[in-house]
Order: sequence, then structure tokens, then C-alpha cells
Amino acid sequence: MIEFLAPALIAGLGVAIIAAPLGSLIVWQRLVYFGDTLAHSSLLGVAFGLLLTINIQLAIVLSGIVIALLLVGWQNQKQLSTDTLLGILSHSSLALGLILVSVFDTGRVDLSTYLLGDLLSTTIADVVFIIGLGSIIGFTIWRYWHFLLFITVNESLAAVEGIQVNKIRLLLFLLLALTIAISIKMVGVLLITALLIIPAATARYLADSPEKMVLWSGILGCLSVIGGLTTSLLWDTPAGPSIVVCASSAFVCLLLFSAKVRAL
Repeated sequence: MIEFLAPALIAGLGVAIIAAPLGSLIVWQRLVYFGDTLAHSSLLGVAFGLLLTINIQLAIVLSGIVIALLLVGWQNQKQLSTDTLLGILSHSSLALGLILVSVFDTGRVDLSTYLLGDLLSTTIADVVFIIGLGSIIGFTIWRYWHFLLFITVNESLAAVEGIQVNKIRLLLFLLLALTIAISIKMVGVLLITALLIIPAATARYLADSPEKMVLWSGILGCLSVIGGLTTSLLWDTPAGPSIVVCASSAFVCLLLFSAKVRAL
């Protein structure tokens, strides 16, 4: 049983830790739609991986990078509002990905694995991939944390101070795309954004500084992974959705507790 659970637990905790700072940045900058778009478009990576017969995780990474570049470039267009553009790109890419997967799939992939995740089927190779890419993401966040935080607090002031706002925003999107790539197997395309934002949103009620919010977000994310895996084993529920439900339950409980404290 331990050998069966260990890869899933390590992978889940690793993703939860990496997702903490990025989820906090998404919540602060109100970039949830951007996260959804990157997540939904990752299914195109699955489709192109099948079409080109290359490693599917590598294809997801490459497609995420391309979509991140497009998002940054399209932010400057004036014809459509950002929300409208993101909505079109998000759902169009998801629909196109579903069609392409159904056309080119030769039995190599289970589509539900990419839509809802399948954490319990995590292999040692998956763990190595998550740890390797996660380490790169974590180091990059640590290296550029000051700049990422600066454009979050005041983008105009950051530009005046000489920070290249567009490049730092592109870096954020690229990091987000890579994090989504390593999270696909954990919670799937449809629930990745929830894993990013719910622990971070919950952490806002516990923290009084950005760094503490990241810390609490990581702790809550890890507890959600442990709770979700436990629920999945006890009641045979899907691991990915169970993790998100645990995270949502923590948010609701803390929200109600906070409201009760304010009422006293």
C-alpha cells in the first residue's frame, strides 16, 4: 500500500508547494481567466502529442509556452475586451483539443485522465518529471519574486522604476503554463485552476503579508492533497476532484469562521 501511495503523495505535495506562490500571484492580480485559458488550451498539447507521436507531457509544456506568448501579445489589442478574448480562446482551444484527441487517439490515452486527473496512477517517471520541472519553476520564482511582487502591487510604479513589466508578466505566464503541465495528471484540465486559486484565496484569511500568504497557501494545498487522497482511498472517489473538494471545504469553513468572528 505504501509503495502504491508514495508516488501519488510525493507528486501531489510537490505540485501543491509549487502552486502556492503562483496561485497567490493569480489571486492578487485577478488572473483567474488567464489560468483557465492556459489550462484548457493544454488539451491541445495532448492532441499534438498524439498527432506528432512525441511525449505528451513535453507537448503540453510546449503548447503552454505558445499559448502564454499569445496571451501576452494579445493583451495589447484594443478591439476586444480581455475577458472576451480569453473566453473565446479558452473554450475554443478546449473544444478543438477534444476533437483532435478523438480523431488522433489510437487507444494510447484515456481522455478522462487529462480532463479530471488520475493521481493514483502516478509513476516514478512522473515524480521525477514533477520534481525536475518543479525545481526549475521554484528557483525561477525565488529569483524573480521581488519583480513579480512589484508588478502585482503597482504595475505603473514598477515601470517607472525600470522594471520591464511585459517581460515579467510573460515570465509569470510561462511559469503558470509549466505548472499546469506538471499538474495535469493530478487534477486534470478542468480543475487545475481551482487547485491554484482555492488554497491561495483561503490563505488570505490567515496571512498579513505576501510571504505568509504563500506559506499558508502551500500548507493548505498539502493538507488538501492528503485529505483528497485519503477520501479517495476510503470511499473510492476520484483523487483529483476529491483534492479540490477538500480545498473548497477548507475555504468555506474559514470563510464562515471569519464572518462569525467579525460578528462578535
